[in-house]
Amino acid sequence: MDKNFYITTPIYYPSAKPHMGHAYSSIVADFFARFKRIQGYNVFFLTGTDEHGQKIQRAAEKQNKDPKEFCDEISKTFKDLSTLLNLSNNDFIRTTEKRHHKSVDHLWKILEKKKEIYLSKYSGWYSVSDEAFYSEDEIEDIDGNKVSKSSGSQVEWLEEESFFFKLSKWQKPLLKFYSENPNFILPETRKNEVISFVKSGLKDLSVSRKSFSWGIKVPSNKDHVIYVWLDALTNYLSAINYPNEDNDLYKKFWPANLHLIGKDILRFHAVYWPAFLLAAGIKPPLRVYGHGWILSGEQKMSKSKGNILDPIEIINNYGLDPLRYYLLKEVSFGNDGNISKEKLESCINSDLANNYGNLCQRVISFCEKNIGLKIPQINEFEAEDLQILDNYKNSFEDLKIHIDNQNINFYLNFIVEQLFKANKYFNDQEPWKKKDNRIRLNTIVYVSMEIIRKISILLYPIIPETALKALKIFNIEEKDIEFATILNNKYLFSEDKINKIGILFNKVTK
Repeated sequence: MDKNFYITTPIYYPSAKPHMGHAYSSIVADFFARFKRIQGYNVFFLTGTDEHGQKIQRAAEKQNKDPKEFCDEISKTFKDLSTLLNLSNNDFIRTTEKRHHKSVDHLWKILEKKKEIYLSKYSGWYSVSDEAFYSEDEIEDIDGNKVSKSSGSQVEWLEEESFFFKLSKWQKPLLKFYSENPNFILPETRKNEVISFVKSGLKDLSVSRKSFSWGIKVPSNKDHVIYVWLDALTNYLSAINYPNEDNDLYKKFWPANLHLIGKDILRFHAVYWPAFLLAAGIKPPLRVYGHGWILSGEQKMSKSKGNILDPIEIINNYGLDPLRYYLLKEVSFGNDGNISKEKLESCINSDLANNYGNLCQRVISFCEKNIGLKIPQINEFEAEDLQILDNYKNSFEDLKIHIDNQNINFYLNFIVEQLFKANKYFNDQEPWKKKDNRIRLNTIVYVSMEIIRKISILLYPIIPETALKALKIFNIEEKDIEFATILNNKYLFSEDKINKIGILFNKVTK
């Protein structure tokens, strides 16, 4: 079985500082990367910044800065956010790097050699904010301004000489590709949206600009810079050392398993990107997943609307793991979601402090007082013990399948359900009343410890720092975490020493 897994976030456009939407995409990608690692996969997890285009050039000019200097400063804030979010990414790509220029240059030459690109003139509507071209039926007039119906961004009429990619030629091959690869685009609503768009007819795509200079030059014509999306999408290849297709990274990890993106950039990833790759004779990625937005109120966050939610502020006030848990649990993955102080605080108090943190504290405290800081000796489990322990064994395959289909909510719901059952088990078994029956007392404590271990392993991809703290009870280190060990009901060895830990989560007081 192929045990390599390549996952990417969108590469973020650093025209302004990061917001909660950027944090959400990164946290979700990190969740999948960590899960696949503990499942035994060799994972390559990529994030980074897309630093070319007219939008960047204009933003730099407003600050009287050189575009590269501007990008260096803003890109650093995204790289710092990766550290703050405790991402496990293997690489951080910047499209201003030489390795990326080399890949884009090579891909362009292939497309040109295959006569997939030609020189003509572009006339139409263009959004600098979206770095996207729009047809007449995709724009509307609001207060005298022409804007994109989908994003609300202002568009401007553009006429200039341009190189075009023969996108129209790839309409039928793309539809055939979608049909043969029904899980290429998820969720289903996004797939239907893309197929409908392609079926409505594809026009050749302008893939160069001449009216500004900040970008990668067209190899055969230095008056043109390559369209920012053809440039940006190639990052997924440049990070694994394309065009050197014999290198280990490329051989192991292409085609990518999962491009995780926001729904607003679905067309670029699910239409343009596979068309570019098919035209160049390169296999498309295996899946593009377009998740929803993190809303501020009922609106998408944007600098122009002034409704940015700052993840750094939330982390400073509540901690990182509570934010990670909240975003993964409370947002229905694939749909839009929002964050509120009230819901976040409720999540911390109910799920994290009461259900998880309190379970760990109660069991270890009881063990210390009645058995000592060690794993108790046991004989055989009784029916009620196996009933709760075997929940993990019985759900093992389902959990893997749901994760492979990006069903985060099934995974989180399972954990919440098991936490509820774990607390109920400890309460119902009443080990404090079994002090005259040491065998039964020991078994109840052992089972409760095993449940803490199993749940902490499942929580590791979600709240890694806290889960590792809990696993230190049993001297389990990060390198030793394996998803398959949740099948083992006797993983812990009798008489092994255990460790006390501090409070995992403080309740939020109102």
